[in-house]
Amino acid sequence: MSHEPLLTSVVGSHAQPGWFAAGIAAAARGEYGPADLDELLGDGVDLAIRDQERAGIDVISDGEMRRAGFFTAEFYRHLTGVRPLPSDRRLGVGAHDGLHRFAVDAPIAAPDGLGVVAEYRFASTRTDRPLKITIPGPYTLSGRLVTGPGEVYASRVAAAEAFVPILRRELADLVDAGANTIQIDEPSPAIHPDADADFVGLFNAAVEPAVGRARLGAHLCFGNFLGRPLAPRTYRPILDAMLRFAVDELVLEFANREMSEVGIPREITDSGKDVAAGVIDVKNSHVEKPDEVAARIEAILVTGVPLDHLTLVPDCGFSQTPRHLAIAKLVALVRGRDLVRERRRGATS
Repeated sequence: MSHEPLLTSVVGSHAQPGWFAAGIAAAARGEYGPADLDELLGDGVDLAIRDQERAGIDVISDGEMRRAGFFTAEFYRHLTGVRPLPSDRRLGVGAHDGLHRFAVDAPIAAPDGLGVVAEYRFASTRTDRPLKITIPGPYTLSGRLVTGPGEVYASRVAAAEAFVPILRRELADLVDAGANTIQIDEPSPAIHPDADADFVGLFNAAVEPAVGRARLGAHLCFGNFLGRPLAPRTYRPILDAMLRFAVDELVLEFANREMSEVGIPREITDSGKDVAAGVIDVKNSHVEKPDEVAARIEAILVTGVPLDHLTLVPDCGFSQTPRHLAIAKLVALVRGRDLVRERRRGATS
């Protein structure tokens, strides 16, 4: 699906300013009423949108600012049948085993949805720019639930299957609400490529209500909590499955891997899908110069990827990045893209 050459976008989350993080912490302590919290979250969305607009990003997000906690944490608040458990580790350097985890006491359900439709409706009133909304995929959502023999779900796959009807309903409602660009975040297959799971079947069953009704993307990365990946960083073992996902675009990280596997975008576009390639390293405090970004873009284009099938993004969301760095990196993304456009116009004039 061709589009304007070399669009810029984001993966989803935006960096939280200090006042926002302080407000979330105060709300968790019970110091905010519902109206106070709603105002805080709305102000966060406004800030994320303005930061992206000022940087010149073409396709923006709401920064996922209405989602408390890291990545999937907010969605479990909408589920029945689950119970939060204490973190396995609370001391020392942060790591993935300190993240949220839930016991399952009954089959899961989301009677009022996962909250993404309300996020979209609010954000769509705050900007005139193309808006991308994000939602985790079924296998990724299943990863924080306790599964196994004797549990409600005997395996992670069984838990993932339970998320499929919940996601189908949410995606159908999103499209009905007017969302036309939706990204499904499904990093877990890239992190666990050898898992005994039908990644394609799970994914495609979940997104089926939105196929052909909205532009769909699938984001796969290798983990980003505290800027740390979770697995050997290669897409090759999962590439065949990704190419069979029922989406228009694959959203992948390259910059923090020193542009490793830079030939994969060409394989993706040859298969008929678009690619959104990460050319900004969100796991590094170094702020790229525009010519560094331009060099990364050219490394992709020289393989033969068509300009109108390539979108340029950061490697992952900015939730683990200080805001001043996130803003500078967004500006570098746009300026690097502009350098490539100017050079190519000059070469053909």
